[in-house]
Amino acid sequence: MLTIYSWVIIIRALLSWVAPDPYNPVVRILHQVTEPVLAPIRKLVPPEKLAGMDISPLIAIFLIQVLQHFLY
Repeated sequence: MLTIYSWVIIIRALLSWVAPDPYNPVVRILHQVTEPVLAPIRKLVPPEKLAGMDISPLIAIFLIQVLQHFLY
């Protein structure tokens, strides 16, 4: 399940590069599912401090990998 969530985060990050339609149902679901995890990370590491680069997806995936390591 955590692996699937990692892929959802990756898909959202890739979509952010192409500026998808925010009213698209798939895009809205991706944002609703991932934002509860990415928003707190973004508060700790704001993109403004990294020349506008949002690394919250990378940090989230890293934390998921660490969690998977301890669970399995």
